[in-house]
Parts: sequence; structure tokens; C-alpha cells
Amino acid sequence: MTANQRIVVAVVSHRLYRMPTDSVYMPLHVGATLHPDTLPDWVQDNEGENISDRNGKYSELTGLYWLWKNCDAEYIGLVHYRRYFATRSWLGRRAHDRFGRIIGGEELAQVLQNADVVVPHRRNYVIETVHSHYAHTLPAEHLDVARDIIQELYPQYLAAFDKMMGGTTAHMFNMFIMRRDLLADYCAWLFPILFELEQRTDDSAYDSFNLRYPGRISEMLLDVWLSEQLRQGVRVTELPVVSPEPVDWPAKISGFLNAKFCGKKYGKSF
Repeated sequence: MTANQRIVVAVVSHRLYRMPTDSVYMPLHVGATLHPDTLPDWVQDNEGENISDRNGKYSELTGLYWLWKNCDAEYIGLVHYRRYFATRSWLGRRAHDRFGRIIGGEELAQVLQNADVVVPHRRNYVIETVHSHYAHTLPAEHLDVARDIIQELYPQYLAAFDKMMGGTTAHMFNMFIMRRDLLADYCAWLFPILFELEQRTDDSAYDSFNLRYPGRISEMLLDVWLSEQLRQGVRVTELPVVSPEPVDWPAKISGFLNAKFCGKKYGKSF
């Protein structure tokens, strides 16, 4: 199956959830091979060339892979059923219905007149570097192995990787909208790193939460790839992020503090 309209933003989900009504949004069932009867009326990530059966490790990236191989839109985006790009409109961002705060296709088309890539506003870790935050909350060896792989496959990106790891801000969430040729370039760069990371990691004893390390490592790699695109003149712009559900900030802050000061790594998502 292909989508050949000008802008397609896939909303990846593994369960039934309310979707935006704007025509640019396409519900995409990820992990469809593993759970074929969950969302039969949605676009399935096991149609065409796919890695749907690896969703337990790659999470939303099975949706990204499907888009890379099967979507023909001029601009292709990836968002999550509980996390979207928000409108820049002052009034829209204060809509009582949180779905009213999601950017619509008309506004998005205007944004893309002056951008080749759209990413979320940077997350600022303030008292942590990107590397130390990951190391406090998740197994740090994943980053070490990823660095080795980049050094071997893409040595020209190693300095950017080290700079990103030592910084305190990053574009997170595996959310973006890109020109199709740029998304293809990104995926052709990203997936060989992740496939090799999987080969070099003994994850036989991991639980379902920790098995998702390829998806988490990929969040660290977007800015590494973007560094080269910016050098070549690719236009990147940021948009705010909105969740249809209120964020549980006490749980997030408590989890972070327990990881940083008590050595208790994350065992669930917040």
C-alpha cells in the first residue's frame, strides 16, 4: 500500500485510540504481524516491505521502516498516538479539547514552505548530559556499542555523536516530518546502525521494557544525522509538542531522581 498525497503524517499505535480528523494524519498499526487482529481497519505495518515482526524491539521504528519502503508522499511524518506536533496558534494551543491543539494540514503546509525537516522543540536536561541521563536510567553499554558502530560505518559522524552525547539538549521522541528524499537518506543511515547494535547485544535476558533499546538508541541518533544535513543547508524547524493526555510530571520527576541519585534504572515508561 502507498500513500501519494503531498503530506502524510503517520500516527503510530499498537492499540485503538482516538485519532486526529485532519486528512494529513494516517493511523498506522505497528506490530501488526505480532498482533494481526488488533486494528484491522487501519494501515498495517506488515504490508509491503517491512520489519513488523521486530516491533517488540523497534517500537515505532517498524512504522518508520514501513513509511520508508511504502509511502510515496512528498513529505512524510511520524508521530505517536499520545504525542503530536502542536499548532503555533496562540488560540489553538489553549483549546479545551487537547486534540484541538494538534497542528492541522493547512498550517503544516505553511510550515513546510520554509522547512525541509520538522522536529520537536529540544528537550533540555539541565543538570545532565544526554549520555549521563541515558546511563543513569538505562544500560549505558548500548551507547558505547552504538559509538563503536558509527566509528566503523560512518566515521565522519563520530565527532557529531560525541558532541551530542556531551550536550544537554536533544530532539527526542522519534517525531519528525521530512521531505521524502531526506527520510530515505536518514533511514538508510539509521537502520544499519540499529541492526548491527542488535547483533552485538545479548538481550536474551531482557524483559519487554528493556528489549526496546534499538528504538531508544535511535532517539539519540537523529541529531547526529541532522548535524550533517544542517551543514549541507537543509532547513530544520522546531514545533511544540502536545499530548492528548496530561503528563504525569510527579511520576516522571520521581523516576528521574531515583535513577540519578539512587541508582534505580527505569523499568517502565512515564
